[in-house]
Amino acid sequence: MTKLTVIPGDGIGPEIMTQVVRVLQHVKAPFEYEEHQAGEVALHTVGELLPKATIDSINKNKLAIKGPTTTPVGGGHKSINVTMRQLFDLYANVRPVRSLPGVKCVAPDVDLTIVRENTEDLYAGIERMIDDNTAESIKRITRKGSERIARYGFDLAQRTGKSKVAVVHKANIMKMSDGLFLKVAQEVGWQYPSISTKDVIVDNACMQLVTKPQQFEVIVTQNLYGDILSDLCAGLVGGLGVVPGANIGEKAAIFEAVHGSAPDIAGQNKANPTALLQSAVMMLQHIGENTKADAIMKALIAALSDVNARTGDLSGHGSTTSFTDAIIQQLG
Repeated sequence: MTKLTVIPGDGIGPEIMTQVVRVLQHVKAPFEYEEHQAGEVALHTVGELLPKATIDSINKNKLAIKGPTTTPVGGGHKSINVTMRQLFDLYANVRPVRSLPGVKCVAPDVDLTIVRENTEDLYAGIERMIDDNTAESIKRITRKGSERIARYGFDLAQRTGKSKVAVVHKANIMKMSDGLFLKVAQEVGWQYPSISTKDVIVDNACMQLVTKPQQFEVIVTQNLYGDILSDLCAGLVGGLGVVPGANIGEKAAIFEAVHGSAPDIAGQNKANPTALLQSAVMMLQHIGENTKADAIMKALIAALSDVNARTGDLSGHGSTTSFTDAIIQQLG
């Protein structure tokens, strides 16, 4: 059995996490569940947004699933997600974006994955005030960071049978930083002759994603661009409530819902567990449990196709619990 750190999170987090664990237990996923807290609930109970016990659990288990957490505005609190990425060197942010049956969306037949570098670029937070009226932020790109995210993207494409990788950049303007990223990504791409590599300037990538997203399979990009493109692509397929995510490194892997904690509907049995359940599917694939992952995905798609099963945010008549019941019924 694999020990799994479970972080329910804030708002709707505990509700959707309970349902996801129900599904994992139903398919007899090989996990021992070890629950720990992070976010506002942890701040109120133990005085820390990310308690040492949670950090220690992830360090020990190397695998975690996390519900949405809230970082209080102001007060000098650092983002929990950014802290985790830095603590565990989770250099690859992986966001599959897929059109799902029963989910009203802008673009049908989308099936792409954004592979975003997760530790450097402008998000490294290297900033200073030059004077009272001038702020400066440093964009740091390294060969090491560029090479490992590019290799992750090409390996993912190869492993999942994809034939195209798009490297997104702004090297026409930032000739040194983005130029280095593009150069290194192209060097990695040459080592995968069966995969077609193209480079796309980020503003053009935005237009192409809106007008013809079906042309993309795997996108490899830097931290800031990846953050923006991930939400743009989520908007194409129905929003963040139906899109999973993962932060992966050599030391650990954390799978998470990328949407917010939605405190306005917390405790009302209205929350949609689709994003977090798909993150659990990614987690099963990560540990080689592909049969169980495929079974859950098939059951989820069947439940989403039923208006009486899916939740109200997807124009359905179901609740958090009844939607999960329908998924479990499909699993048999």
